[in-house]
Amino acid sequence: MTLPSDYVERVYAGVLGKMIAVYLGRPIEGWSYEMIMERFGEIHYYVHEALDLPLVVTDDDLSGTFTFARAMSDYGNCPDLTAEQIGQTWLNYIVEGKTTLWWGGIGDVTEHTAYLRLKNGIQPPRSGSIELNGPIMAEQIGSQIFIDGWGMIAPGDPELAADLARRAASVSHDGEAIYGAQVVAALVAQAFVESDMDKLMDSAARLIPADSTIYRMIERVRDWHSGQRDWHQTLGRIDNEYSRDRYPGNCHIVPNHARIILALLYGDDDFQKSMTVVNTSGFDTDCNSGNVGCIMGVKNGLAGIDAGPDWRGPVADRLYLPSADGGSGISDAVGETYKLVNMGRGMRGLAPPAPKNGARFHFSLPGSVQGFEPETGPECKNTVAIENVPGQSKSGDRSLALRFHRLAKGRIARAATLTFIPSKEIADYFDERGYRLLASPTLYPGQVVRARLAADSANVDTVTLRLYARHYDEDDALDIVRDESVKVAPGAEVELSWRVPETGNQPIAFIGIEIAGENGASGTVYLDWLTWDGAPNMRLNRPIISDAGRKKRARPRFWKKAWIYALDSSERYDSWDYWTQAYRLIQNEGRGLLMQGTRDWIDYELSSTAMPRVCEAGGIAVRVQGLQRYYALLLDRDRMRIVRVLDGETVLAQTNSGWSVEQNYDLKLRVEGSKLTAFVNGEQALEAIDPEAALTGGGIALIAQTGFVYFDDVAVKPV
Repeated sequence: MTLPSDYVERVYAGVLGKMIAVYLGRPIEGWSYEMIMERFGEIHYYVHEALDLPLVVTDDDLSGTFTFARAMSDYGNCPDLTAEQIGQTWLNYIVEGKTTLWWGGIGDVTEHTAYLRLKNGIQPPRSGSIELNGPIMAEQIGSQIFIDGWGMIAPGDPELAADLARRAASVSHDGEAIYGAQVVAALVAQAFVESDMDKLMDSAARLIPADSTIYRMIERVRDWHSGQRDWHQTLGRIDNEYSRDRYPGNCHIVPNHARIILALLYGDDDFQKSMTVVNTSGFDTDCNSGNVGCIMGVKNGLAGIDAGPDWRGPVADRLYLPSADGGSGISDAVGETYKLVNMGRGMRGLAPPAPKNGARFHFSLPGSVQGFEPETGPECKNTVAIENVPGQSKSGDRSLALRFHRLAKGRIARAATLTFIPSKEIADYFDERGYRLLASPTLYPGQVVRARLAADSANVDTVTLRLYARHYDEDDALDIVRDESVKVAPGAEVELSWRVPETGNQPIAFIGIEIAGENGASGTVYLDWLTWDGAPNMRLNRPIISDAGRKKRARPRFWKKAWIYALDSSERYDSWDYWTQAYRLIQNEGRGLLMQGTRDWIDYELSSTAMPRVCEAGGIAVRVQGLQRYYALLLDRDRMRIVRVLDGETVLAQTNSGWSVEQNYDLKLRVEGSKLTAFVNGEQALEAIDPEAALTGGGIALIAQTGFVYFDDVAVKPV
């Protein structure tokens, strides 16, 4: 089937619709209709501030949706993707007990139960089956909340969307939960080409058994809708007929799926009214709202979202996706849109689009800001406004207008976007609420940041521009580093290039543009694109603490938060005064990884000293793309190996000499193209070629396998 001409923009609207709706529903998740009406009345806009909560949050609805869909790209964008491969994707990206899922225990939480089945070698669909887990467990809501992505990569093809949804849902669910997931995915897919809601419902419902509860419930709600125009009254009938008492468990799919159908029917083809109905109806509001938001976003596009209040401004495209692929944890709606679009195009043999030569931040989609927001510090408060505008781009159709206002001498305007966790307060909040924000920075010392900017020809004065970054310091506060400044006259343009300096082993949290002027200067600077590339050049050791910091007994922790801990040892343990090595890896059983970096690291070398204590094996890894996708140098008592881990482990080279406990070893693993070279104590020990060239980029990891290994002097350098 031919892709719609507006495919990219409609996927963007679907992604935004999902995000907005989840952020809207999250604060009142689990509330009943009666509780919501008593506290707020009908829900017409974000309510997070009334409950003293952040708007942009980590949430399983978003993490699962955009993480599990990566199975398609990880396995070559093949339409024949299997449920087993999607299950393997769970094992690759989920950090047990920490990311993506609600971790409530086996037999209580469906997804946690399915994860443990997968971990113990039980393959889909049995991992999610009624036979193994029972009907109540298997028919909870998780199947449909993760499913929208499969519809967005199958535009206009509800049959394919429903089939992909069946495979994905069977990893963790069965029965009615499969049917609910298929309906949602089919609605998303058909919404690209069908504007009539009744026809949409027909196209989705015909794909599931007519004797299923989901099918009969959809028909019943549609029948009630035809005779009753008050959605409150129909909700009462739903709660009488499909009550939570009749459908037990933590969050059964049937009562919640009924609310999705209710909102689609009574939303009058309007995004805001649909949000009002689905969120005021209560129960699993972020899940139900997220599905409705995606369907309505795809169906009516950006214009439908923008027709009501300002849903997009407070969100600013920002998205957190914690997983074992730490470099993907800080994301945005545009980035996730193009990942899905590339899957949809890839299934059809089409090349991926690369706006503005593949720049990270390109602002090509209407209204997109990709996380850029004004900085609000004392010297730059209320000095800049941000707007996506057409024009002012050499290689695209749109740019980001930075409108600065009355810049006196000493006053500046700054606009920046996230590259890591934004603050200590945000990190603490997510740690406490359970859905933790595990992420690695996306920007590192040694990488080169480039940006193209143009000064509006209507500007009165020359402005001074430069790139800047904010990184954490020993107090876990944000310090600043800046490039050299450049003066730009009205109507002129400049391309900035800046190699990011060392930051004292501390992670970088923001990258942005600084504007300075004098004499009350006002005007506009256009950011056409901003990007960076190259491998980092850095050390990742424990930061040096100043004398003042030592007197305060400072314990900086963001240098550790930059790592993704998939280990039994806790990153919360404060090692400062107890041992000399920076990293203490303990894995009680199996293989544990401590990971950092991003998929766009290509050719580089990782070095570290290691001391095995009691351990089966240990080592270092490169091009890490999660827990099940990497190259590694592994050592044990009898041998050392270079291995490829990808759907199992393949030995690429090995030698029959190992290591001894309680001794230090200098390890280095270099990767260039498909060639891997390992060095131990300064001598080349192994060399290998991956004949499949299977992993083209990724971060780094330190490894402990059933045991305890110290690591120190960790460094990454470009080749």
